[in-house]
Amino acid sequence: MRVVAKIGTASVTDDNGVIDRGAIAKLCGEVAVLCKQGHEAIIVSSGAVAAGVAAVGLHARPTDMPTLQAISAAGQSRLLEVYNAELERHGLVGAQLLVDSMDFVTRNQYLHLRSTMNRLLELGCVPIVNENDAIANDELRYGDNDRIAALIANGVGADVLVLLTDTDGVFTADPRTDSTATLVPFVKADDPLLSISADANGSARGSGGMASKLTAARMASWSGIRSVIAPANRRGVLSGAVSDELVGTTFAPHDRTLSARKLWIAFAAEVSGTVVVDAGARRALTDRPNSLLPAGVTGVSGTFELGQVVDITDGDAVFARGMAAMSAADATLAVGESGVGHVVHRDDLVILA
Repeated sequence: MRVVAKIGTASVTDDNGVIDRGAIAKLCGEVAVLCKQGHEAIIVSSGAVAAGVAAVGLHARPTDMPTLQAISAAGQSRLLEVYNAELERHGLVGAQLLVDSMDFVTRNQYLHLRSTMNRLLELGCVPIVNENDAIANDELRYGDNDRIAALIANGVGADVLVLLTDTDGVFTADPRTDSTATLVPFVKADDPLLSISADANGSARGSGGMASKLTAARMASWSGIRSVIAPANRRGVLSGAVSDELVGTTFAPHDRTLSARKLWIAFAAEVSGTVVVDAGARRALTDRPNSLLPAGVTGVSGTFELGQVVDITDGDAVFARGMAAMSAADATLAVGESGVGHVVHRDDLVILA
């Protein structure tokens, strides 16, 4: 099986941002077990920014983008030193891959990324992926590695995505504040995967949270990939996830599959505006694959440009998302008109509901 394992900042660093070598040693040991069993593994690891905070002697995580980007460079190299050393103890070779949003949007870059990952796996390497925080554009960056892990899993055709965290899985409520909260062991493919109330905030050292993991699980499901949210400190968690053992919360794969580009549009891109459509346009979009034409548009909000992502609503709820084929200004001028192009082309449109 091909496994993508994502581990968060809180699981690989201590409260001061110092890299937790023991935690990385445990993860690499479990990856080694998988490899000995004939599986292939990719690690998606957060922690560069937190490690950079500790490395340069700051007392807290900065908030301005230039400093965040600078310290991530200091932290990333130190993080990879530990991964390489721990993998080498098991006779494995780590290979760093830093990615950004354009690697999944621009087809040539996406194909190159996929080809590189597949070749690394063929060579017996363990790719270690992180967002390229040091040069990421503030307007394009993901902000967490959960969705990147789901996109990576989609790109390499993974069998399972394991999202390792500091909780036992997904609960019916926040177990820190509600004593009646119980673990949700399994989520079916036809369940609304994001209907469970979740905290959108991560730890003080990280940028993710349970909400982003639920989004990643939905992305994996829509890629036809089983996913598991499980505790990073559980012994044998990766082997358990591969073997269908109950090690946290498992999300079944959906029979609906999306490309990495459409997953990015639906779940990972920043939304820059909203297009309101009439009932006829909604039916045309949801009943069969059609492009959104100005004739069915009743309103436009936001200041989006060509190529930016917009929500599509019927006035009551957002039911689709797409990449704009015209700017907000041009779309506003074209409202209700016929024969003036597309607002969103069907190849760049994802139906969410």
